[in-house]
Amino acid sequence: MEYTKLGNSDLEVSRLCVGCMSFGDAASHMHAWTLNAEESEALIKQALDLGINFFDTANIYSNGTSEEYLGRAIRNHVARDQVVVATKVHFNEGKLSRKAILREIDGSLQRLGTDYVDLYIIHRFDYSTPIEETMEALDSLVKAGKVRALGASAMYGYQFNNMQIAAERNGWTSFVSMQNHYNLLYREDEREMIPICKQQNVSLTPYSPLAAGRLSRLEWTTDTARSKTDKTAISKYDSTQQTDYNIVLRVNELAEKYNATMTQISLAWQFAKGVTSPIIGATKAKYFNDAVGALQIKLEEGDISYLEELYVPHKIVGAI
Repeated sequence: MEYTKLGNSDLEVSRLCVGCMSFGDAASHMHAWTLNAEESEALIKQALDLGINFFDTANIYSNGTSEEYLGRAIRNHVARDQVVVATKVHFNEGKLSRKAILREIDGSLQRLGTDYVDLYIIHRFDYSTPIEETMEALDSLVKAGKVRALGASAMYGYQFNNMQIAAERNGWTSFVSMQNHYNLLYREDEREMIPICKQQNVSLTPYSPLAAGRLSRLEWTTDTARSKTDKTAISKYDSTQQTDYNIVLRVNELAEKYNATMTQISLAWQFAKGVTSPIIGATKAKYFNDAVGALQIKLEEGDISYLEELYVPHKIVGAI
């Protein structure tokens, strides 16, 4: 495993991050494919054994049980200071108001069974709360020792930049990471968000780096519970299948060239584009083993261009 600093923070993270949306009580009715506590713990232990130390969850994942399962597994298998735990706030009552942020961090800490979160991420932009109110509240969590660093997730570039400016003007804590929607089938953030992040030394930790599996196999869909029921993934990708599948075919071509898997080629492209730590969601240990192999692949410039040249503009997904 390789490790690197997260933006301007002192957090040292693995080059792969475990996405914990797959962990949680299925009875929460958020997702049908989530793993129970024992299955989640086994997968988290496998990630730890591979050297992965970066875990990303959220207050809303499976009604908070994702946080509970993650916290339990960490306590059972690793020292707290050896892992970087990220969780999120926004899809809750009050969104990013001061009252909501102060309430939600305490709930997350209780469910995780820890007295601090390494990275606290705003899940989306809040149109109903003044930026200054949100940034001051987040800064107060850092000053109180409940949060070590701050991150943001999918939004428009100008919104993210305005929040960073507000933090700088007032001497508040700024964001060190951006968890945006980014993969070979969706590259709209290359226009504004990614250049802003690179200019500010904000680390990229994209979600859906494999386009919900569509960049990891030749079959566009499968018979898994997730493929059948993930309405969010269907809305993100299926309307552009006709054009995007040609990119999938090129990923497969390069997988054969490098004697690698399609997953490894798709992730190697992310690393070549300056991504710090793509978020890997998995329900089977073999997917983590596969992903780690991407760190050994260095794509040639011609291969990168070959993967990219068929891309066509897409409607914005995630920022709204």
